[in-house]
Amino acid sequence: MPKLAVIGHPISHSRSPAMQTAALEALGLAREWSYGAIDIAPEDLDSRVRALAAEGYAGVNVTVPHKEAALALADSATDAAREIGAANTLSFQDGRIAAENTDAPGLLEAIGRDPAGSEALILGAGGSARACAWALTRAGAVVSIHNRTRERAERLASEFGLGAVEPGPSGTLDLGRFDLVVNTTSVGLSTANAGEVEPDALAASRATDLKALGVDADQLDEGLMVVDLVYGKHATALIEAARGKHAETVEGIEILVAQGAASLRVWTGADPPRDAMRSAAIADD
Repeated sequence: MPKLAVIGHPISHSRSPAMQTAALEALGLAREWSYGAIDIAPEDLDSRVRALAAEGYAGVNVTVPHKEAALALADSATDAAREIGAANTLSFQDGRIAAENTDAPGLLEAIGRDPAGSEALILGAGGSARACAWALTRAGAVVSIHNRTRERAERLASEFGLGAVEPGPSGTLDLGRFDLVVNTTSVGLSTANAGEVEPDALAASRATDLKALGVDADQLDEGLMVVDLVYGKHATALIEAARGKHAETVEGIEILVAQGAASLRVWTGADPPRDAMRSAAIADD
């Protein structure tokens, strides 16, 4: 039986097994394929991934913080993965590891609009940020990068020929010229996946998250599309604030479904049912 798994941060991959298992069941492949989750520390990634290839695994999805390292350990990679500099999908065959990146097409599918000509701001400079920057730039958007570590933002911006932006004196970013804001950082992960909490405590956590992102809720308006790759039991601070200002929002669960479906297509050759995947991911609370 071919085995599949998701590896990375346990919160980031918490919904993937239910979602992918639902897809395998809907495709009639659940008796032949299985999908689980494996926590791997960064220092163990290389050895553990190679061991999985020898243990009957057909491939793995990769979440933070492993996406750039996943590409580095692969024997081959698609042009997209190489250009992005990160991989979220690894396939094992004949002792070799092949890398792909389904985050990029997953983002474009989830936003559901042509970003050509739009001004986009990406928050973050890790593997997911690289995929989003590559996808949006290739689609014709004008992309800028912000990261809490300025050097990382400038390095990514320079590599992709983009702009880097910094907060103003107030500590917040000027969002006035942007049509699209995409959060690729892990800010909001703990808040979104917190257990039952008092409304005041949840509001305080969201305020802290917005401050960490450098976002002033008053700058979010109905002309803006706000995308957050983070997902969980609760709406993230960014999504909640954007909804409050009537901005268009895309939650991380939509991107998870899109990129997860693309990964399953790589491994099985079948086109998974998005509705079944979404329902399973949402129900897995």
